Amino acid sequence: MNLFETHAESATPSPICSAKGCRDAAVWVLAWNNPKLHTPERRKTWLACDAHREHLSSFLGVRGFLKDVVTLAEWESPAADR
Repeated sequence: MNLFETHAESATPSPICSAKGCRDAAVWVLAWNNPKLHTPERRKTWLACDAHREHLSSFLGVRGFLKDVVTLAEWESPAADR
């Protein structure tokens, strides 16, 4: 899944929510991994808007995949400690 999409009015990629059918701007990063497939330190990411953060977090959490939820700004910060 491509986390960034180029919008017609802007040549800059804009992060959008990973929820099916959602076109809203991403605000949150949900870091996860599937322990049956990934090493413990590996982190896959889904992006979420405010409206879908809880739903996507619950989906991953029920499966034991969710590792962290942080703001997109925090995730992109060079000082972010993951």
